[in-house]
Order: sequence, then C-alpha cells, then structure tokens
Amino acid sequence: MRTDSAALAARREVNGTRVIAAALGVCVGVSGLDHGLFEVLQGNKTTPGLIVQAIGPAQRMWIHGTEEAFTLVPNFLVTGILAMAVGLLTIAWSIRFVDRPNGSRILLLLGGLLFLVGGGIGMLVFLLFGWAVARRIHRPLTWQSVLPAGVGSVLARAWPGLVATGLALYAFALEVAIVGVVPGVSDPDKALLICWSALLAMLAAFLVALVGASVQGDAGTAARHPVGASVANSR
Repeated sequence: MRTDSAALAARREVNGTRVIAAALGVCVGVSGLDHGLFEVLQGNKTTPGLIVQAIGPAQRMWIHGTEEAFTLVPNFLVTGILAMAVGLLTIAWSIRFVDRPNGSRILLLLGGLLFLVGGGIGMLVFLLFGWAVARRIHRPLTWQSVLPAGVGSVLARAWPGLVATGLALYAFALEVAIVGVVPGVSDPDKALLICWSALLAMLAAFLVALVGASVQGDAGTAARHPVGASVANSR
C-alpha cells in the first residue's frame, strides 16, 4: 500500500511538462467551445460546405470576426453541439488525464475529432504542440548541457509565469478574434495582425516554458534516479 501511495504521489507531483501539455489541451478545448457556441447561434440550418464561418453575419462583431472551421456535419446546430461537447471532453482530459498511459494519443484523437466537427482550424497548431509536449511527460528533454551557465536555473524558476503569460495572450487573442477590440487601435487590419502576433507570442512563451520545465525535470529526475537509470514512459 505504501508503494502504491508513493507511486501516486510521484505521479501527481507538480510536473511542468504536464502543466504545459494540459494548458495547450485546454486551449484546444476552448477553441471548440468558442466555435461551437457561435455555430449553435446560427441555428438549425444547412452549412454551405466543408469550410464554414462559425460566426455568422448576424453574430459578427467586426469585419475579420468570422472564425473559420472545417466540419463533416452539414448542419450548424448539430456541428456546434458536437464541437462544444468534444471541446469539454478535451478540456477535462487535458486537466485530469493527459499524463496517463496513452494520454497524449487520446488528446490527439479528441483534438482530431474536434477539428472534424467544427472546432476550428487554427487550433491544430496548439493540438500538435500539446500532443508533442504530452509525449515528454515524465521524460523531460535534456537542456542542461546546452544552456549557458545560470540560464537553465532562471528558466526553471520562470516557467510557471511563462505559462500564465501564454494563457493570458491566448485569452487576449481570442477576445480580439471574436470582438475585434484592441485598445488604441481602430484599423481592423492592424487588430488582426495584433491577434496573430499574440498567438505567436503565446506559442513562444510556452516553448520557453517547456525548456524551463524540462530543466527542472532534469534536476528532479537526477535526484530521484541513479545515473544511467531511465524514466519509463508508456506513451
């Protein structure tokens, strides 16, 4: 019993790579909720094809606020319901189960299904990034030998703040994508550029956070395992 408890405690310890994978998975799921809500608001009507605008003319708040999506379901109402349902499942899986055996594969499966039922196109970038990160949970990348002295320790302390920054940038980009409001900016083309720039900055923040979390993981693994021991990974 003590062995099982210790294993569970080790599994659930704060793991930066797991946190980053979960955060990216949540972003994927939120994309499904966002697109699905506006698809539902368009009502029980036929979609014009495989590529749709999740935000219809009646709900659109600015010229670039269309939110393109791909869907195999030829009905806006059904597409939206499915997108929100799969989005919620993706969020739940990312938060609670992404570090389980086959966790990264199921995240990829849920994200792929979300794409097929109108959950958005751009979220595929977050999905693939999150899947790749989830595969490294409990098996961090090794950065200690390539980073300048002192940089690794700084990043190891900074990764939680970088994750928070990335999530804030995602929330800001989502607001701009839907509403088109950027303080001090009235040109919609500039607002769109700022939106895409925020998403790129978000990905950069998560990438640097991953380096820091991996450095922290290197230190933790070295403390728990002798030199030459391997950390099992079932993904």
